[in-house]
Amino acid sequence: MRLVCASANPKKVAELSRLLPDWVQLMPRPETVGDIDETAPTLEGNAIIKAVEIANAAEEWAIADDTGLEVFALNGAPGVHSARFAGEKATDAENRALLLQQLNGIADRTAKFRTVVALVNSKGEMHFVTGECSGVIAESERGESGFGYDSVFIPDDANGRTFAEMSAAEKDAISHRGRALAKLPELLSRLFGLPTP
Repeated sequence: MRLVCASANPKKVAELSRLLPDWVQLMPRPETVGDIDETAPTLEGNAIIKAVEIANAAEEWAIADDTGLEVFALNGAPGVHSARFAGEKATDAENRALLLQQLNGIADRTAKFRTVVALVNSKGEMHFVTGECSGVIAESERGESGFGYDSVFIPDDANGRTFAEMSAAEKDAISHRGRALAKLPELLSRLFGLPTP
């Protein structure tokens, strides 16, 4: 079973590769595809935009995810704008710095990650799986692993550690992306008559 990956982020691709069943071969994003404008107002919409673009370019099934960090005290921000919270070309470090700045002095640091994974083919078939992980935003960055907001997000099930202080296996077991992709084998099995692990 081949799925073409819509992401150009090497760290996200590595995480997807770890989380997919052994019988799924994750193919790289076609080099002919340039930047994809994520213009939808929802995670679902942006996942569709990316997956459709890649499925049409590769003429195969494509997998795309869109993930948002939703902070209660910021009315759900950064949400769909998580990757460009501090600006269109913002780095992960700049996004984290802005988040911590906006939460400075705020006691309620409740947050959750939400991931939507879209599975799309060039004929227009579309399927979704979703996953969430609740937690709080740390007072400062901690840990060296992961990417994005991992060094400032403390999941409820992590004994006070940030994602960036956990091993890849520990993070995968409880993360939003891990929870979404745990639903994928059953979906693929149903669609294609493939075995589940």
